[in-house]
Amino acid sequence: MTASADQNHALDQQVFDEWPVELRAQFDGAALESKVGFTASLVTADESGAHLRTSLLGIGELYAPDSRTLCIALWPQSRAARAIARSGRAALTFVFDEAFYQVQLALAPLKGEGAGLACFAGSIESGEAQRVRYARLTAGITFELEEGRDAVLERWTQQIEYLKKAVGGDR
Repeated sequence: MTASADQNHALDQQVFDEWPVELRAQFDGAALESKVGFTASLVTADESGAHLRTSLLGIGELYAPDSRTLCIALWPQSRAARAIARSGRAALTFVFDEAFYQVQLALAPLKGEGAGLACFAGSIESGEAQRVRYARLTAGITFELEEGRDAVLERWTQQIEYLKKAVGGDR
């Protein structure tokens, strides 16, 4: 291969330990209706640690109160909630701004009662964004809300408000 061909196939990689500004805005809990369709994959290990499990999360279940934290709202009976409560670890993967992101999180339960949710606050242990020059990543897993769109948006708004309160107020 020539040098220029190598450059065209080069991987652009960004490593971070705090949210880039534009990504933190994605998780700011505001304008949820404009972010419908965004999906993240939460990867946890089962009880034995031998198998990885994936849970899909929408924008109404994710909130970044500051540049190094991500709060997650899960159903308490979910495998992911049980796995995080046990291990305190998870990885979040998603597509944003034509890049693939993977973020390693150290998570702890948020105190308090609210909305029947299991809520966790996670600090970013490491994050990575990857792009290639020869192709644009246009989407990951996405969805559309069908019937009950307004009810889902209302539930998400309540969940984000609970996460804000549980993590220490409106930030």
